[in-house]
Amino acid sequence: MNSDKTTGSRRIRARSVIRQVIRAALAAPLLLTLGCSGSLYKVKPASELARLPDNAATANLGAVSFRAAPLLTDEESQELFESNLHLAGLLPVRVEIVHNSGTPIELRKVRFHLHDSVGTDWKPISFKKAIARILKANGIFLYNPNSRRTFEKEFRAYELDLKTPLTNAERRRQGFVIFLSSKKQPVASPHGLVLTIEGLSQPATLNLD
Repeated sequence: MNSDKTTGSRRIRARSVIRQVIRAALAAPLLLTLGCSGSLYKVKPASELARLPDNAATANLGAVSFRAAPLLTDEESQELFESNLHLAGLLPVRVEIVHNSGTPIELRKVRFHLHDSVGTDWKPISFKKAIARILKANGIFLYNPNSRRTFEKEFRAYELDLKTPLTNAERRRQGFVIFLSSKKQPVASPHGLVLTIEGLSQPATLNLD
C-alpha cells in the first residue's frame, strides 16, 4: 500500500516538474521578445540608401523625370530591412524623382500602377499595412510595443514623399512604393513589370525588367 502511494506521489511530482519545464520553455521566447528594446528588425538607415544605378528604367517628362527599379531578390530586401518582404507578398519598387525645371512640382496627385507580363495588376499598399503583413508573414505576434514603433519609424523613412512639392533646390528625391501581389501570395520572380505613373501633365511608363 505504502509503495503504491510513494509511486503515485513520485508521478505527481514528475508531472509537476514537466509542466513547469513546459511553461518555462513557452515563456522564454516571450520574455526575450518583450525584453527587446531595439527595433524588431535591423533596418539600414534610409540616409545610407545609394543612388539608383545608371541602367535603372527612366522616363523623362520634361519638367520632371522618373527612375525606378524593383527589389526582386530576398538578398536586397534583407540588406535594407532584415526581413523577407517577398514572403509577405510585397514587392518594393525604388522610385527616384528628378526636378528639371524652375517651378515646384506638386506630387499629391501622383499615383503608381504596376502590372506584369500576364496582365496581373499589383495593388499599391500603404507602409502601415505593409508592416502588418511583414509581421504576420514572419510569425511576429508578441513584441515590445516600443520595438514595433522603432521598426515602423525606420521602415517608413523609406516611403516616397508625395506630400511635399519637389523644388529645384532639392533637385532629387527617392523612396519606395510597395505593391501587394494580386493573390497576396509570396512574390516569386515576376516578369515583364511595367510601372505607370499618373497625376502629372502626362503619364509616364517605365519597363522595370
